[in-house]
Amino acid sequence: MMRNFFKYTLLLVAVALFSIEGNAQVHNVLDGAYVKETNLTKRVIPYPHLREADVMYFRRIWQEMDLKQKINHPYYYPVEPIQDRKNLFDVIRDGLLVEGSLVAYSPGPAGDNDEFTLPLTTDSIYNILNPVQYNKQWDDDGELIGTTQTRRPIESENVTRYRLKEDWIWDRQRSERYVRIIGIAPMIEGFDQDGESMGYSPLFWLYYPECRYVFANADVFNLFNDAQRRTYEDLFQKRYFSSYIIKESNVYDRNVSEYARGMDALAQSERIKEELFLLEHDLWHY
Repeated sequence: MMRNFFKYTLLLVAVALFSIEGNAQVHNVLDGAYVKETNLTKRVIPYPHLREADVMYFRRIWQEMDLKQKINHPYYYPVEPIQDRKNLFDVIRDGLLVEGSLVAYSPGPAGDNDEFTLPLTTDSIYNILNPVQYNKQWDDDGELIGTTQTRRPIESENVTRYRLKEDWIWDRQRSERYVRIIGIAPMIEGFDQDGESMGYSPLFWLYYPECRYVFANADVFNLFNDAQRRTYEDLFQKRYFSSYIIKESNVYDRNVSEYARGMDALAQSERIKEELFLLEHDLWHY
């Protein structure tokens, strides 16, 4: 009996030592040739001070980014988080639910409130990101006998558009045109019971100046050089994305889609861009 007891004891000690050694080896593994810490310690560059008296011209613009376009792929991939990168929606979700460093604002019942007047609680954000899905139950005769409720989290691959609220400002003091992003909203496509698309609507709005501190520490893929990783803050500030205008400040407070459809809406978006370009050219042309 004593001999068997010692055998079992030695076996347990050997297994424990093997487990400790295995865990130590896993924690000491470096997936790369060097420790990447540039973006982890990156600070947000403050905006230059802007006086109201120096604003020569101002225009508010709303734009939409379609992540299906190739230039916008760094915002969409990887669909599943990997060790050193996450897509933009996963960064936002972690900032809202895990870190608590971001505040979301409700777009209102009609989805058109972008003035940051209705902050959402953590429970409300959780319900938005994990909506309740109703599943009908049928018996063997094909009769409806009830419904069940399940929560189905929104996958990052389903968020394929973002809406941006921007202020375009012409500064006479520095003879420069600034584009300040005021808000950003992830959008998701809705479907009816027949599977027909009902268009895109924003999940919530984020105040972009608060997002800068989170985006500045989130790595994003650099298409040209892996050694020079960028952050989402860099991409937004360098305007490295493709978008189209859906609204400009106007007396009716209406979107382009309310008076133009299809190719006419795209033509109207390009017309607004052309007006902004000509305005900047004429202001500084002598």
